[in-house]
Amino acid sequence: MTIGNFDGVHLGHQAILERVRVHADTHGLAPTVMTFAPHPRAFFAARAGKPELAPAQISTVRDKIECLHQHGMTQIVLTPFNQALASMSPEEFIRRLLVEGLNTAWLLVGEDFRYGHKRSGDIDLLRHMGQQYGYQVETLSDVHDAAGLRISSSELRQALATAELDRAQSLLGRAYSITGHVGHGQKIGRSIGYRTLNHRVPDNCALRNGVYIVRVHGLNPDGPLPGVASLGVRPTVTQQGRRVLETHLLDCDVDAYGKLSSVEFIRFLRDEEKFPDLPTLVAAIDEDARRARDHFAFHGL
Repeated sequence: MTIGNFDGVHLGHQAILERVRVHADTHGLAPTVMTFAPHPRAFFAARAGKPELAPAQISTVRDKIECLHQHGMTQIVLTPFNQALASMSPEEFIRRLLVEGLNTAWLLVGEDFRYGHKRSGDIDLLRHMGQQYGYQVETLSDVHDAAGLRISSSELRQALATAELDRAQSLLGRAYSITGHVGHGQKIGRSIGYRTLNHRVPDNCALRNGVYIVRVHGLNPDGPLPGVASLGVRPTVTQQGRRVLETHLLDCDVDAYGKLSSVEFIRFLRDEEKFPDLPTLVAAIDEDARRARDHFAFHGL
């Protein structure tokens, strides 16, 4: 078993998961990860009335769980991070969750892992209580990229905040994507000739607002579909301010409402803008779609 937030499930996280998977396979154990919702820092930021201190969210809970499963975890413990958990003593955390709750036999955590009330639990206490309850503890040092830089969720958030998609891909080992069910929007897109797939995203989604070239997975049995997507608050058409991901599929029309699909971000085109009127907005979208078609014509899908 391992414990962590695993936001993004980047290459550093993947090294931890692989070690857990291999040990579990070797010893006949269930490869397990305990993770939290919301992020503990988001919980404390909200409790303090300072939501701006919460970390930007890289993965939705759905995407995180799917990625943890793809990397070999057969048991995922999604633990609500609430006042009860925040107030739990380190000893109680170990006894109730790790021992009584999960019958832990082997635990892998980072060298700086802290837990329990005011983060007062450390590795030494884990090992001491492991002798009492019969589980082993191992630690894993940081994972670094080819340039020797530590791979971390903070570094990944920075790459997404600046729309450095190549850097994000080098940290993730895959292109960044957002998955969800396609919902109904305001139907403005169809009135201007650009029908869109609408996905809800977290208000504190780590990716920079703007327009992107994308691939859409899950709607076509033959493979991904080309598209252009806008992430933001749609300032030209609404004052509501809720972030949404709107994706226009290029030169294809599918019935996608209610279907689960994944939008994979390939290239950043421009920042979100507030246009003076709909014709100016349409002209900008025309140019976005042209650039996306040129990209796929040159690079393929």
